[in-house]
Formats: sequence, C-alpha cells, structure tokens
Amino acid sequence: MQDKTPLKETAVFPLYHEYEAKVIDFGGWALPVHFTSILSEHHAVRNVAGLFDVSHMGEILIEGKDAEFFLNYILTNDVSKIEVNQAQYTAMCFEDGGTVDDLLVYKLEDQKFMLVVNAANTEKDLDWITKHTKGAVTVTDISQKTAQLAIQGPRSLQILQKLTDTDLAKIPSFHFVQGAEVANVPDVLVSRTGYTGEDGFELYLANTRVKELWQKILAAEKEIQPCGLGARDTLRFEARLALYGQELTANITPIEAGIGFTVKPEKAQHFIGETVLAKQKENGPKRKLVGLEILGKGIPRHEHQVFSSTEEEIGFITSGSHSPTLKKLLGLALIDCQYANEGTQLKVKIRNKMIDAVVIKTPFLKR
Repeated sequence: MQDKTPLKETAVFPLYHEYEAKVIDFGGWALPVHFTSILSEHHAVRNVAGLFDVSHMGEILIEGKDAEFFLNYILTNDVSKIEVNQAQYTAMCFEDGGTVDDLLVYKLEDQKFMLVVNAANTEKDLDWITKHTKGAVTVTDISQKTAQLAIQGPRSLQILQKLTDTDLAKIPSFHFVQGAEVANVPDVLVSRTGYTGEDGFELYLANTRVKELWQKILAAEKEIQPCGLGARDTLRFEARLALYGQELTANITPIEAGIGFTVKPEKAQHFIGETVLAKQKENGPKRKLVGLEILGKGIPRHEHQVFSSTEEEIGFITSGSHSPTLKKLLGLALIDCQYANEGTQLKVKIRNKMIDAVVIKTPFLKR
C-alpha cells in the first residue's frame, strides 16, 4: 500500500492547536474547518470581525512589456480598465466558455500584475497560463513565499487601524495599498476585498512574518475570532459569491453562474472563450443560477437534483446550507432558464424525497 501524500501546511499551521482548531484535509491542505464552531464564527464575522488564514491561495506574478495585452487575452474582464493599486474580479475560460478558474487581478505597477487564484487550481492555472503565453511576459509562481490573512466584518477597519498608520478608511473597495507596515510587520499589501459579503481587508505578506501578524491581530481586540473554512463557506454562500468546483466548473460558464459582469466581449483584445461567451451574453444562456428557499425539511447539497412542479428534471443544486443569519434552508441551483423566475415553485430531491422549494432573489443577504 502506498503512503498517502502528506498534507500541505500554511505558515500559520503551527499555531492552529493553540486556538483549538479542528483541522481537515481541504484539497490536499491541512486547514481549520472551525476553531470554536461554524455558527459562532459566522456570527462573529456578521456582527464584529473574524480572522481567516487563507495562505493556501495561489499567487502568480505576470510582468513584462506585454503583460496587460496577455492578461486581456487569457481573462474575460478588461484589465486595461484598472489602475495601479486597483484589483479586479475576473474569470479565465476554456475555448468552449467553461471556467478554468475565477480569480482576482492586482495591478502592482504598469505591466506588473499579481493573480490570486484558487488553491486547488494553482498548478492547473499555471499550466494553462504558461501554455497560452503570448508576447514578452514573465510568469512567476510566488505562492510558496506569500501568505494571506483576511480580516472580515463590520469592525474590521477599526480593529486593523489600531495596528497601522496607513489610513484604511481611504482605501476604496477593490483597491489596495502596497508596502504598508501592520503591527511592525513591514511590506504588507492591504487590500479592501473579501469573500464574506462584509467589509474587510485581505493582507498579503512574506510567509516568514505571517504567524506574528496573525497573533497580533487576534490580540488587538478580544471580540475578534479566528475563523475556519466552515464559516467562510456559509458567509460566501449567503452573499451568493461563487465557489469554484460548485457554482463554477469546466462545464459551467461565468454567464450561467451569474458573474456575467466579469465578461467583456466589447474589449479591444480578443480573449479565449469569447465566441461562446459573447453569444451567451447576447442571447442569454440556456441555464441560470438561481436562489431557492426550501419549504420542507432537509438541507439541499451539491448535485442534488432539481425538478419542476410537475417533476421534470431541470437542473441541480450547486451549494446549499442552513443560513445562520436568515435562519432558513437555502440553495443555489443551476436550472433551465424557463424556470428561473422569482416565485416559481420547484422540487428538490433530498434523501430520495421530493421537497418543495421556491425560486427567490439573490444574494440572500446584502449589506
């Protein structure tokens, strides 16, 4: 019998036990599902603030005189529209419009960008980017030396401001400051972005200094909680933020998944997947991601089948959960467009039972 490959660990991993983390295998990484409980961490982020170790995410530098031209070729959004110190949410697609990954682009300098990609996709993304390189560009994987923490919640600005002279209130959403000092840790990129539906910041820094920063942020305010993947998932789900592997896959396009705003067929540069995506944007896709409220008992889970009121199969659940904030059973489902109108009565097959559901407005929770 072959030995199992050891799990990858972030630089914060040695501290997890101090905070009583329950660690799981998440796509080959040893990561905390929770420290106290998913519920208490979820409410901490909605009401005060939570701190996440997201150092497993991938970071890739793209630089050179053709960097912007190249990124506009491999990404669906228009990179020429962002300025230095601005970030942009985008997708990378296959020729057939299916999604390679969804990611953030950070413009560090003219012709120098950092891509932040999903951890499980880092190798695949690097391979895809390298295979499609055009012009004078250099591609560098900096994931190993880069750590990332996310502080999220309504009090995150006040808490983080205690630790830095950088005026955080002056950073607009989807913008960032480079070279900040936070809690005496130098050279931190402070970005006003996040994955929870709350205000907050993502901090990128050297792997060697992240343990120290993690401890100092948690010491800055007794009400801030360390948070795990469980709360990260329920928070992003309520805010209807897509999760790769569920709302987005190689078989689901950004238009179908409801992130059509990241697809810009009108930009000057031709991009991979443009033909299919431009058609979908113009004519509308055949499938659409909708929100469902479950009216009976049972939590809808990924790949549960969805049926019309006359029990004709019309799609499947991408994500489902009990919403801790709204105290309802909710699901996101990719279904035939004709059934996507709000108020449409549907059924979801949960544990071999047909459970009534209704199409509702998303995001389920909007701040």
